[in-house]
Amino acid sequence: MTRFDFHSARLAMVDGQLRTNAVTDSRLLDAFTEVPRERFVPETLRGVACIDEDLPLGGGRWLIEPRVLARLLQFAQIASTDRVLVIGDPSGYAAAIVARLAGQVIMLESDSAAAATARQNLAALGCANVQVVQGALERGHEAGAPYSAIVLAGAAVAVPEALRAQLVEDGRLVGVIRKPGTQMGEAEVMTSIDGVLSRRAVFDAGTPYIPGYQPTPHFAF
Repeated sequence: MTRFDFHSARLAMVDGQLRTNAVTDSRLLDAFTEVPRERFVPETLRGVACIDEDLPLGGGRWLIEPRVLARLLQFAQIASTDRVLVIGDPSGYAAAIVARLAGQVIMLESDSAAAATARQNLAALGCANVQVVQGALERGHEAGAPYSAIVLAGAAVAVPEALRAQLVEDGRLVGVIRKPGTQMGEAEVMTSIDGVLSRRAVFDAGTPYIPGYQPTPHFAF
């Protein structure tokens, strides 16, 4: 049986999906090449881990497509001294990428099993600068604030007020904002200026919602 070449798959992902979509940050390109994306998906999906689609992780959770994550992180402008909060990343992949860019990373996860899996994945890769904490995703993690950047690794119908207060002045929040009833959203870069988020739409993406960030169900009679 031929052994699947995961490294070549990651190189093809970087060359075919990231470089061709205006991802030019060399640190990001190196991180996406080196971090084994296949480790962060179920075994049955490892052979397609690097395709340009969102991948289901079970329980309504997703690993968002590489292009979207890479472009969000490039717009976040993460420096090596930054403290970063990552939300909506059940297997820890986004946190593993951010760990190669930032000084400190807090990964927030609401599900205990997912948090345990993420800790295992990150420990196996030697991501010593990442702390996985459990809590409600929509509340952020105030105990670790303030953050230079907050990364929503998925879509949100709106940004919870709690997150705004957890950014430093001039801190960046990146994520996909998707209105209720739509299939496509807009990736936005939000910058904290005097406690108010200045917003800029940067590209379109059909990213799945993060739990706690989806539209509130309503009923018609």
